[in-house]
Amino acid sequence: MKLAISKEQIINGLQAVQSVVSTRTTLAVLSNVLLRAEGNHLELTATDLDVTISSRVEANVIRAGVTTLPVKKLFGLVRELPAQEIEIEVDEKNVALIQSGPSFYKINGLSAEEFPPITQFGEERKVKLPQEKVRSMLRKTSFAISNDEARYVLNGIFFSLKEHKISMVATDGRRLAMVEEEVDVPTESQSQFIVPSKAINELNRLLVANGEMEIRFNANQVAFTLQGEKGASILLISKLIDGNYPNYRQVIPAETKERITLLREEFLQALRRADLMTSEKSNSIKLNFGKNSLSITANSPDVGEARESLAMNYNGNEFSMAFNPAYMMDPLKALENDEIFLEFTDELSPAIVRVNEPFIYVIMPMRTN
Repeated sequence: MKLAISKEQIINGLQAVQSVVSTRTTLAVLSNVLLRAEGNHLELTATDLDVTISSRVEANVIRAGVTTLPVKKLFGLVRELPAQEIEIEVDEKNVALIQSGPSFYKINGLSAEEFPPITQFGEERKVKLPQEKVRSMLRKTSFAISNDEARYVLNGIFFSLKEHKISMVATDGRRLAMVEEEVDVPTESQSQFIVPSKAINELNRLLVANGEMEIRFNANQVAFTLQGEKGASILLISKLIDGNYPNYRQVIPAETKERITLLREEFLQALRRADLMTSEKSNSIKLNFGKNSLSITANSPDVGEARESLAMNYNGNEFSMAFNPAYMMDPLKALENDEIFLEFTDELSPAIVRVNEPFIYVIMPMRTN
């Protein structure tokens, strides 16, 4: 294998794939990146057996070939090389000679035959949609993923591809975020599956503001292909979480008694300030609803007190609800709308955050003495 590649291209390729590599692995080859040079591109692939990422970048391939090299060492080296053009030549013993300007290095690799095979997906079950749309949907749901490994089916985002729309849902049992978008879902591509949080975190990192994404899947794996410029692309393959996602629609209240409109940024800033007066022992804020005003209070004996007042249009009964401040702020940070709608029934029933688009956030209030 022999090729010449720009420093920018190989860094882009390695940055896309290297974060999936585990520092602690029993298989030496899993610390390596698979390099496949052919045509006019170099394909770089890394995996931890649960998530696999491949990145395709432009290269001047002089002699096609395939090998694996230690990904952290290779990335550390090419990032520091002085010249903008890098030449890589690999012999039959998988020893790579890397030259850039006056710098010359040898890195010992391993045979590509030791690298786990990459799953191939058929073309019959797939959906296409813009990357920006997916990025926005993940931003509005991924914060609500559960970290509780005992409830492993909640350790990811539930995808539903049905009835010409894609729905994404995340919940940790105390709050739930759901977003929907219209998309062309062919009949044979209708499905439901749970994508684990590691793959979601990688997608959040890799998605960009333009370009298309293709989702393909089988019974236990999903593949996301992100199209870039000049033939560049990134492929992420992940195992799916095996299990039945709970009936999330039961959690969403069918109706609420009150609905108030708030300026999202103003509400968020007030919550942020009040949150400074909470502690681990007293980790709650109170929303006090009064005639045309909302007061936000926090009281922590070991820290201090906070009180914020916001004007609003409200003529209902006076009452209070207590919430975990982080849970109330998370959707406000993820949304971009100027206005949000807060819906509620009483101090013990779930509250709902809505906006003028297909997004819903359900949050359970905290019980206070």
